[in-house]
Amino acid sequence: MFYPVMSDLGRILISLGILLLVAGAVVLLLGRTSLPLGRLPGDFLYRGKHSTFYFPLATSIVLSVVLSLLLYVVRRIGK
Repeated sequence: MFYPVMSDLGRILISLGILLLVAGAVVLLLGRTSLPLGRLPGDFLYRGKHSTFYFPLATSIVLSVVLSLLLYVVRRIGK
């Protein structure tokens, strides 16, 4: 009775694992390039005496726009 649900859950977990693996590889490869992601002019960095606060606002906006455009293109091609 619960077997179809468990197989679907298994497929979802495997898909998420593969997605995380690909995302990790992309992050590693981007770290070796000279792209300034994480150091853009709109990223906030505060270094106090005993703490550091980092908020990558500009990087988040750039990544959001790029991913939105990429998903839009993939969706248009898929139709």
